[in-house]
Amino acid sequence: MDMLTQTPDGMVAHTTAHAVPAAMRSRWLQLGLGLICMMTISSPQYVWTLMTKPLMAQFGIALPELQVTFSLLVLLQAFFSPFQGALINRFGPRVLISIGTVLSGLSWVLASYAHSTTMLYLTYGCIGGLGTGIVYVGVVGLMVRWFPDRRGFAAGVAAAGYGMGAILTTFPISASLVSRGLDSTLWLYGVVFIVVGFVASQGLRLPPAAVDGATASAKASTSKREYRPAEMLKQPLFWLMFLMMTMMSTSGLMITSQMATFATDFGVSKVMVFGLAALPLALTIDRFTNGLTRPLFGWVSDRLGRENTMGFAFALEGVAMTLWLLTRHDAMLFVLLSGVVFFGWGEIFSLFPSTLTDTFGARYATANYGWLYLSFGIGSVFGGPLAALLHQHTQSWLPVFACAIGLDIATAALAMFVLKPRRARFVSALR
Repeated sequence: MDMLTQTPDGMVAHTTAHAVPAAMRSRWLQLGLGLICMMTISSPQYVWTLMTKPLMAQFGIALPELQVTFSLLVLLQAFFSPFQGALINRFGPRVLISIGTVLSGLSWVLASYAHSTTMLYLTYGCIGGLGTGIVYVGVVGLMVRWFPDRRGFAAGVAAAGYGMGAILTTFPISASLVSRGLDSTLWLYGVVFIVVGFVASQGLRLPPAAVDGATASAKASTSKREYRPAEMLKQPLFWLMFLMMTMMSTSGLMITSQMATFATDFGVSKVMVFGLAALPLALTIDRFTNGLTRPLFGWVSDRLGRENTMGFAFALEGVAMTLWLLTRHDAMLFVLLSGVVFFGWGEIFSLFPSTLTDTFGARYATANYGWLYLSFGIGSVFGGPLAALLHQHTQSWLPVFACAIGLDIATAALAMFVLKPRRARFVSALR
């Protein structure tokens, strides 16, 4: 029996039925390659903090002016994702993700030659943001298609590569900054990221059409219809997910963007815990739990349901954040609870893309997720500068934490009592 398969360049070919089991086995290679690609783009965001002091000294600028670079990186990564997702669907994952890995590494290479803040914004910020956005949306969108029966787990593993990838480069880059200097470090690691990411991306492929829906079609929670982005955007259910991801992004980014500041205000940042200063120890633990939670809760959601897992995880963050606030002057509890907070937050990057694909189909998953990922960019605005303004206006962290906790609990309730029944009715109507 022959089946139609779409090749990476958009052409249609025939795939025999016996080739599907082989393709299902090869998907683990695809997941591994996607994980490597994600790891090569993680350092521009997660190692940025190591670059701030050298860059401030080199350009003679203050921290707020320098942080524009980081803001551009995050905003362009999010706000261009619908366009990038459409290009990936049009030209295939290998071509676009190859370009994305090259752009991401090239941003560091070009930044090593920057002699003005404008050039730094354009290279590290703009080129880096465009490159990381292409790879992030492309890899997650591809993995949920290769794993129709384990979408939460696959999306979580891919997202974990981005969340935890910098663990491998943090200490080498830190040592290189001391021994080689800023420019040489940017150039060297930029080239490494280009080579590793480009080589890994050459093996990425779209799955055969039969794999796209092989197992998912048998699941009651999965739609049989394939929605294009224009069709999806007309559905109120999409905008409910968009609102929920915005709320959770805002909550988490309120904490991540202000953590060093409120740790200092709470008087715990330099207190020794297990022989290490509390703040860097907490940041290290957070990076680990923020990565671990993505495949773990994705795996759980494949078995217990997306909304059930959302309700538990989002409420867990809210409860942990409440305890964090109540015990904010205890350095050891600050460190331990920070890990729990991020364990309850990072899973949004596996639960939302898998839920979106379950609901609106896998064929246009990459482009569709690009539209949903816009919510992360909106959350970065609410959770970053607006949260800082709230603290500045009230001269207290209590309103900031109250907003974050309220958003967590409200989103958990929306998942259980609004999204779950509405999505069940939506999918059932299409079967």
